[in-house]
Amino acid sequence: LMPWAARRTGRPVKWTADRRECFLSDYQARDLHSEAVLALDEDGNFLALRGVNTLNLGAYTVYFWPLRKGLSMMQGTYRIPAVHFRGHAVLTNTAPTAVYRSAGRPEAIYMIERLIDLAAAEHGFDRVALRRRNLIAPDALPFTNAVGVTYDSGDYAAGMDASLMAADWAGFEARRTASQRRGRLRGQAVANYIEVTSGIPRERAELRTLADGTVELVVGTTSSGQGHETTYAQIASDALGIVMDNIRVVHSDTEAVLQGVGTMGSRGVTTAGVAVYNVSRLVLERAKKIAAHLLEANPLDIEAAENAFNVRGTPGRSVAWSDVAWASFQPLALPEELTAGALEERLYQEAPNFTYPSGCYGCVVEVDRQTGAVDIVKYVVVDDCGTVINPLLAEGQVHGGVAQGIAQALHEAVEFDADGNNLTPSFLTYLVPSATDVPDFVAGRASTECPNNALGAKGIGESGAVGAPPAVVNAVVDALAEFGVDHLDMPLTPEKIWNVLQGGAR
Repeated sequence: LMPWAARRTGRPVKWTADRRECFLSDYQARDLHSEAVLALDEDGNFLALRGVNTLNLGAYTVYFWPLRKGLSMMQGTYRIPAVHFRGHAVLTNTAPTAVYRSAGRPEAIYMIERLIDLAAAEHGFDRVALRRRNLIAPDALPFTNAVGVTYDSGDYAAGMDASLMAADWAGFEARRTASQRRGRLRGQAVANYIEVTSGIPRERAELRTLADGTVELVVGTTSSGQGHETTYAQIASDALGIVMDNIRVVHSDTEAVLQGVGTMGSRGVTTAGVAVYNVSRLVLERAKKIAAHLLEANPLDIEAAENAFNVRGTPGRSVAWSDVAWASFQPLALPEELTAGALEERLYQEAPNFTYPSGCYGCVVEVDRQTGAVDIVKYVVVDDCGTVINPLLAEGQVHGGVAQGIAQALHEAVEFDADGNNLTPSFLTYLVPSATDVPDFVAGRASTECPNNALGAKGIGESGAVGAPPAVVNAVVDALAEFGVDHLDMPLTPEKIWNVLQGGAR
């Protein structure tokens, strides 16, 4: 309608939806119904997993990705030799559903981690020991799971051990007793996760060196707050041996960016970042040849560091990066094999496989007996995202994902009646977490490099949203175990828990 109105009026036309319209018509997500069965022997070895995933597409089809990607990850980080799942996509009278942070993977990990807790409770296994017995061993990686997906690298037991230690798992019972004296129910849980990142595994990067030594990086991804400008500049700075102040990152400009896929699937570092690194290394080799020509040295003896090129083992023989940049535009100052503008390159980066970050999240909760409110008293995140380019930005990505995962577990739900009327059309009825609902995190790391790209990076942007729902729900169910609760569907609102505490339907 907007282009039509603009043509009719001859003027720019803008339409802004009010919040109620957004609740009614914006894409939604996570509307999956799972029925699954886990088989194990008397020693606790997982034998088989089967089930059916039914995804609500809404009134019309937008994406199948959540269903497809979820089906590929149903066994999580565990050795399960036989897996059989069916995926059904159904059309209904709700708003359409689409991809949302880590589409399909939170649902898959939630399902397997809930099944393990149920199996432990029903058959008398320790929850941690049951997981440890069945985790894929580091020396088994790369590991092809039962549906043909190959996990690249990881040490899942190390991640779980780090999480248990940070959560002080062994000291829980004493704290549970203290909580009971205060009229509160305490529960703890641990959840291992794995997810698949890189989105569409192809991206373009372009590097241009200007005559004054400024490096301009043009990338096809779009930063929406992840800090791409900083991360890509760090990668190029390290690869070229120049300071970050000399690097300018250009994105989201259709006049400058010839082609790009965009930002999705935690692909920023694993595709565009790797492209930046590889294009920088190509330019560096040419820059070394120019420096060697200016210094009358062998290119193999040239080292790049701190905005200069030095002759290895010969102190004082160096040339500034800016001088090399200037020379790259002077044909008579170049070696014979190079032409003017030699310090400019562009490439398309193709990833040979997706990447598979993993980790283990621990959660401790207290439930108020009087109100059913859940308080997360401790939350531990241990992530393996391979090489970490910028620890602060990586931690920020995890924080955002965890906040969304906690919200999914405890707060957020779009509800419809049988006629398709939205029963949660505003923030009065649709709950999002505030700062007081999201706890401080204890953050850890258990890094193993990805073998499929030059940086060894795996992606981190969606991990928090994958590990949080099962960790939180398992902890709440543990707290309610004395009331005969073995499962509750998300979200675990105070009303839902209060009804259980009052002896309501399970």
